[in-house]
Amino acid sequence: MGAWHHERMENLSMLNPQTSFFGLSNLTRLYDFKSKEENQQNYIAYMLMRTSRMFRYEGLPESIPQRFLELYLQLNGHVAIVEHEGELYSLFGGFAGEPDAYYMPTQYVIANPYLRLNKVFNIGENCVIVPNDSMYTGLLPMFKRYATALVENDLTMRIYDINARITALIDAQDDNTKDSAIRFLDKVERGDNGVISSSAFFDGVRAQPYYGSGQKGIIELIEYQQYLKASWFNEIGLNANYNMKRESLNDSETTMDDEILLPLIDDMLENRQNYFDKVNEMFGTNIHVELASSWEKERKEIELELSEYSEIEEIEETEEIEETEETEETEETEETEEAEKTEILEDIVDELGNIVEAIEGGEEDETCENDED
Repeated sequence: MGAWHHERMENLSMLNPQTSFFGLSNLTRLYDFKSKEENQQNYIAYMLMRTSRMFRYEGLPESIPQRFLELYLQLNGHVAIVEHEGELYSLFGGFAGEPDAYYMPTQYVIANPYLRLNKVFNIGENCVIVPNDSMYTGLLPMFKRYATALVENDLTMRIYDINARITALIDAQDDNTKDSAIRFLDKVERGDNGVISSSAFFDGVRAQPYYGSGQKGIIELIEYQQYLKASWFNEIGLNANYNMKRESLNDSETTMDDEILLPLIDDMLENRQNYFDKVNEMFGTNIHVELASSWEKERKEIELELSEYSEIEEIEETEEIEETEETEETEETEETEEAEKTEILEDIVDELGNIVEAIEGGEEDETCENDED
C-alpha cells in the first residue's frame, strides 16, 4: 500500500508482540505527545478506519477483500484489477508504456512475490485501473495535512496545560533553601500538609507570581482543534459543524455547509461505479458499489432536504402565480367596473342633456306663441 503502509508496519513491529495487541502492559505507557510521526500515523489510521466503511460492495470475489481494495484506492489513488491463474486480484504496481493521446499511461507493471506474478499488463485489454478519484490522488495527502496540524496543536495544548500548573516562580538563595522548597512542594503534591519550621526558609525563598498566556490561549487552541477535526470530517463528506459562535446555533447555521459535503464523495463513487462497470464487462463479474454507513445516511438526509426545499419553491411559485392571477383578475374586474360606471355616467349625462334640450325647446315654443299673440 505504498511507503506509508510499510512505515506504519515497521512502527508496529517495534512494539513488544506479546503485549502490543493481546496484553495489557502497554496501557501503563504514557502517551508521548512529542512522538510526532507516530501520532500522525495514529490519526491517519483512525480516519482510515472510518473511510474504509464509506462504500458497500456487492459481488466482490473472495480474492478481492474490500479492506485491501479500499486501502489501495485511498492510500495510493488507484488500484489495478487483474486476472491471474483464474482469480481476480486488486494489486498495486506502477504505470509504464507509451502514453496515449491524452498522455495517460497504457501499461501497468505488477510484481507480487507471493503470487509469483511479474508481468506487464495492457490497460484496457487485460487489466482495468480503478481510480479513487478523477485526479488519481487518493486521500493520503489530505489526511497527512490534517493529521500533522492536529499533532502540532496537541503538543501546543500540552505545553499550555503543563504551564498552567505554574502559579509562581520560586527563587532560592542557597542549596539548603532550594532542597527545603522542593521537599515542601513534594509534600503538597502528595497531599500532605507542608510544614515550615524555620524562618530561614522565609528569608531565603522568594516567590514571583507567574502569569502565563491565560485561559484565552487554551480556549483558542481548543477551538482550533475542533475546527481542524470538523474540516477534516467535512472534507470526507461527514457533517461536523465548527461554527465558533459561543451562543446557540439556529437551523440555517447548522445546515449551511451541507452543499460542500458531497462533491468529493460523489466523484469517488462515480469513479468506482464507472470503472467497475468496465471490470464487469472485461471479466464477466457483477460488482456493484454504493455509499454505505454514515455517508449513505448523509446523502439521504441532504436529498430529503433538497426535495423539501424544491417543494417549498414550487409552493411559493404556485402561490405567486395565483397571487398574480388574482391581481390580474382584480384589476380586470376593477377596470370593468370603472368602464361600467363610466358608461352609466355617460348615459346619465346624455339623459340630462336631452332633458335640458327638451326644456329649452319648450321654453322657445312658449316664447314663439306669446309673440304671435
